[in-house]
Order: sequence, then structure tokens, then C-alpha cells
Amino acid sequence: MKRLLTALAATTALIAGAAYAEPFTATAELRLDQPGVVIAPEVYGQFMEQLGTGIDEGVWVGPDSPIHNVRGYRTDVVEALKALKVPVVRWPGGCYADIYHWRDGVGARAQRPVTLNRWWGNKEENNHFGTHEFFEFAELIGAKTYLSINVGSGTPAEAADWIEYVTAPGHSRLAEMRRANGRDAPWKIDYLGIGNETWGCGGRMRAPYYADVYRQFVGFVTANGTPNIAVGPSGDDYTWTRVMMEQARNDFDALSLHYYTLPTGDWTTKGPALGFDEAQWNATFTQTYRMEGFLQGHDAVMDETDPENKKIIAVDEWGAWYDPTPGTNAGYLQQQNSLRDALLAAANFNIFHRHADRVRIANVAQMVNVLQAMILTDGPRMALTPTYHAFAMYRPFQGATVLPLTLQSPAQGEVKAVDGTAARGTDGKVHIALINLNPDDAADVNVSVGGGTARRVSGQVLTAGAMDAHNTFDAPDAVHPVAFTGARIANGRLTARLPAKSLVVLTLD
Repeated sequence: MKRLLTALAATTALIAGAAYAEPFTATAELRLDQPGVVIAPEVYGQFMEQLGTGIDEGVWVGPDSPIHNVRGYRTDVVEALKALKVPVVRWPGGCYADIYHWRDGVGARAQRPVTLNRWWGNKEENNHFGTHEFFEFAELIGAKTYLSINVGSGTPAEAADWIEYVTAPGHSRLAEMRRANGRDAPWKIDYLGIGNETWGCGGRMRAPYYADVYRQFVGFVTANGTPNIAVGPSGDDYTWTRVMMEQARNDFDALSLHYYTLPTGDWTTKGPALGFDEAQWNATFTQTYRMEGFLQGHDAVMDETDPENKKIIAVDEWGAWYDPTPGTNAGYLQQQNSLRDALLAAANFNIFHRHADRVRIANVAQMVNVLQAMILTDGPRMALTPTYHAFAMYRPFQGATVLPLTLQSPAQGEVKAVDGTAARGTDGKVHIALINLNPDDAADVNVSVGGGTARRVSGQVLTAGAMDAHNTFDAPDAVHPVAFTGARIANGRLTARLPAKSLVVLTLD
């Protein structure tokens, strides 16, 4: 018994020591008098693809479903997305875009053909969610539209007809076809993507070949001044960017960039969404911060012919990609979403802010039930993920003006333990987002505030006890933001103690 009590005492002392360990320190300088560029709201865009339950069951249940809906759209999902103030939604893909033929998704739903989704699990698609449903959904949640047209298996004529069907105000054959299908007024296409991943699933093209194909398509599909987004590189393919800039830059407004965070960096075994250790935690952030280097590299290439940043980068697919949830259809790309993913999202937001002169649109993959989803559904049940909460906490940065925040921090693995961003919001207030990537120790952040004054500070914090803490349908609020009381401001200095593995967003008045 004495030996047992001694062991228990030692364990208690160890736990207490960990709980009250000295935090490490990071320092920063914030300048309130040096405004930079405006953060485009579209940087907080979403992506939805006809993939597994991403749309069917996730967004769309049909007007006859027992699940509460608004004209077929899940009411709970619609309300959650409206609260998030989603600025833009990309559809129908992804790889699916280049096997999608738009005429399959218009007209009476009962008469639409069933098609095979060869990219994602060979699912039979009933095409009940098509052009009308997408544009009405965007209107319902108050988002702009980003339409990806079929280049890989489609034709310029098919694409031109689709654009006319959607946007023609007059009485052409396709405009009247739209009216016969229930929509009188034309819709607006806010962004038009000419193909998707044409270097891969969208056609396996080489850059010079795609540059010519792009120029052919864009001659037929330009939609009333809509910005055209050309397929750009994957990761660090700077040659692709250079070819597109040299051969097609006069015909596009933006180049896309796709990059997914794989903890292992290996597409065959990416790593688990839950149950990972600290080494995998560190590897995840090492991989996601590669995004910073990619943006720097592509920006430098674009500067060779576009030093005034007239052409932008659209990071229209980004996020974490893990091994699928055991027991699910691997082609449906279902994975859980933990606190790690919220911090990963915040890290990407910070990176996008640092490159806000080029990065003017981004779309997380994906909106519901797929990859790094905002929302998970299961029949009538819904859960908001930690990533959803990260997006919500960063809402003040939509349309905000970047302020320089120079930050010095110890390392966590191969990256900084503390990262941050600052901006003056459209509300006139200063907003600061800070993440602590150390999974064990708190961080004392000491910020020198110059070029202005601030009298009050308030904020929110997102954290949890475990690295893989997550929300479930039975416990949907296990990870959610709460008020943060660990910040003080006095005499031109802001101090904040960030809990281990946390996201903190502060507002200065």
C-alpha cells in the first residue's frame, strides 16, 4: 500500500507539473499606421463537388424528404452556412467537372438521366442537383458563384451553350429553355473556371497543350466580363505557371493552385484523421506550411511578366486529406475533422493574408461531408466541425486591410510554434489571429503595438484537451469557441497567454 501511495503521489506531481509548466514566449510587433492590401472576402470560399454525400444528403435532400428542408436544401445546413457568410462557392468539381455534362442536370428531375461517377466510387448520380439547384443554393446562402466547365471531356460548343443557358437575358433558344425549366431571369456567374486539373484528372495535358486549349475555349465562353480562372499548377510546378504566363496570360484573370496537406506526404498512406501522435501532428503542419513556399515561388514566376499583380492566384482546392474513415466507401473521401484541422485552416488563412496581393480567392475542400468539411451530416443529424468554427472566428478578416505583424517564435517541429495575422476590419477595429501549434505548452505572446493606440481587448479561443478532439453527432459541441480572457493591453503593449494547441482571435478597440 505504501508503494502504491508513493506511485500515486508521483503521478499526481507529474500531472500538476505539466499543468503548471512555464509557458514559452513569443514576441511580435504590430503597426497600426501601415495598412497593406485588402483581404478579398473570397479567400474564405467553399467548394462542393458531386462526390459521395457532399451534395446528396449533405446539402440536398429533395423537397419531399422528411428532413426539414427549404425547397430541397437542408435547412440546418443552409442556416449554418448563412451564419458563416460564405463569400463564394465552387461547383461542380473537382475531377467531376470534367465528366459532367450540364444538360443531364436540367429539366424535370424525374426525367434526368442517371449517370456513373467514375471518379468517385462509381456512384450512380440521379442528377437531381444541377444548374438550377446550384445557382438557387448560392442565392439561398448569399454566396457568389464559381462555375467550373468541362474541358477534359467536353467541347467549346457545350460550354458556350451552358454559359448562354445560365446568363442570356433575351429570347434565344437556350434562354427560353431556361425559362421553360422554371427560371425567368438570368443568373450571374461570378467566376468561371476553364477546366480543372488538366495536368491530371482533367485531361492529362502538358502545359503548352493546355495553354492552346484554354485559349480556344475562352474565345467561346467569356461571360459578360466574368473573371476567367485558368488551370494553374499543382504544388511546386513552377514550369506550368511560367508556360501559362508566357502563352496565355492575356486571356485569363487568375491561375488556380491546388495543394492538399498529407501528413505523410504519401498519397498511398496519407495518415489517420484521428488517433495520431505528436510526430504526425508536427508533420501535418510541416506539410501545410509548404503552401507559403509555393505561393512565394509562383508569385516570383508571375512577377517576371506581371510585376503589377494584375493576374491573381486562386487557391481553389486546399485542405487536409487523410485516409478515409474505416468502414466507409473510400471513393467518398469521408474523414473526421479535429482540432488539428481547425489550426490547419487558421495556418492557411494566415498564409493567404501574407500573400493577399496575389491570393484573391480560395476554396476549402470541401463544404459538407467530404475531406476537410465545415459540416458533417448523418440522416437528420448535423454537426459543425472545428474547421467550421475556425472559419467563423476569422469572419472579421473578410474585406479587412492587412496590418504588418512581425512575429518571433520558438520552433514546433520544423515551423514556428506561434503564427499570426492582423488586419483592420471593415468595422474599423483591429483583429489579430494567433495560433499556438505546441500541443503541450502554453505560449506567452508579447506584442508591441505602434502607430496608434488601443484601450480594450476581447476575444475568443478554440482549443481542447486532446490533439484529435472532435465533434460527433452525439457530442456536437465538444470543440467550440469560448470567450478568451487571457489577453491584456496597457502602455502600448498587448500580452496574451495562448493555451496549448489553440486558436485565439482578438479584437482591439
